[in-house]
Amino acid sequence: MAGSGVGRGGRKGGAAEVGSGAAVAAPGGGVAGTGGRHYHARNFMRDTMHVSDGVLFYHSGWAQPGIAGIAEVASTAYPDPTQFDAASPYYDPKATPAQPRWISVDVKALRKTRFLSPKELRSDPELAALRPLASGSRPAVLAGSPPERKRHDSCVLPS
Repeated sequence: MAGSGVGRGGRKGGAAEVGSGAAVAAPGGGVAGTGGRHYHARNFMRDTMHVSDGVLFYHSGWAQPGIAGIAEVASTAYPDPTQFDAASPYYDPKATPAQPRWISVDVKALRKTRFLSPKELRSDPELAALRPLASGSRPAVLAGSPPERKRHDSCVLPS
């Protein structure tokens, strides 16, 4: 997820809370990216993401994972408020407002796309190296290069 205008990453629809269609329908097309509990994803959001970076909307925690839309980062990183809410399934008793453990960014869905499953992604040499396709990987945020984003767009958007 980078400020290059082309994009270099992806964002998961939080553990089945919001899909790309719901995100597109949300007022302003924006949703809070809360609930991620993966250190690599947290570090990527905190250290690498910037407002207006292009991202791929990736559903990793769903029954059928895959890329389902195109979005952009809509906020700078901030402490995920669900870590402090004891009623939330994402509550973390070790997190404090003074020392938060989990980070969120808001994303703005730009458009829903044709769904691309991991099987279909693996069959395309230009997309096969996407991080979520690695064995044992299920990050909330995936790194991807501008050529991968461009190739994804050509797979799902009308020419």
